[in-house]
Amino acid sequence: MFAGFDLGVLVRAAPFLWNGMLLTLQLTALAVAGGLALGLVLAVLRLSPVKPVAWLVAGYVNFLRSMPLILVIFWFYTLVPKITGTSISGFYSVLIAFVMFEAAYYSEIIRAGISSVRRGQIAAALALGLTPIQSMRWVVLPQAVRNMVPVLLTQSIVMLQDTSLVYVVGLRDFLTSAEIVASRDNRPTELYLFVALVFLVICFGASRLVNRLRRRYAL
Repeated sequence: MFAGFDLGVLVRAAPFLWNGMLLTLQLTALAVAGGLALGLVLAVLRLSPVKPVAWLVAGYVNFLRSMPLILVIFWFYTLVPKITGTSISGFYSVLIAFVMFEAAYYSEIIRAGISSVRRGQIAAALALGLTPIQSMRWVVLPQAVRNMVPVLLTQSIVMLQDTSLVYVVGLRDFLTSAEIVASRDNRPTELYLFVALVFLVICFGASRLVNRLRRRYAL
């Protein structure tokens, strides 16, 4: 299997592969940041005492969580230009799809973290004169973050892996760049093993961090 294994192809293709990795990391970072921000808003709205608002948000979350991500990417890639009436690049349409999709998952994680804080502490904060928003910001969220961080990081790892789906709209992420080089130079073994190794290192390192945080917060 490894007869004639050529590491030189990786060296020659390094700049091209690095550009693909930059797109993967950029898309992941922006999608995670946007998904967390939107997910926090959705989580707070879903806990709202105004039932129609909570039901509307629950419908959004449950709908997106029941859809395959690749289908959501196709939706936004084809629908966003038609809705806005302007041409949008594949990167931004995919970014919107990732943010909207990941926000549904992040909102459930954040909602569970908020719900894990005992109601007595919220009542005590209100009794001290804090407003509901101040209670959420200064009392609830700091405690909820301890429970949320490991799960949020795990979902972010999944997000990194899901970026490989952007090939369907023609973006050259890390995996797609490796596939192009593998087809061009007829060296699939070297390229796909390298991609697997890179993802293994990144995801395993992140998983170790998650486990460390779990043990730390468990204490």
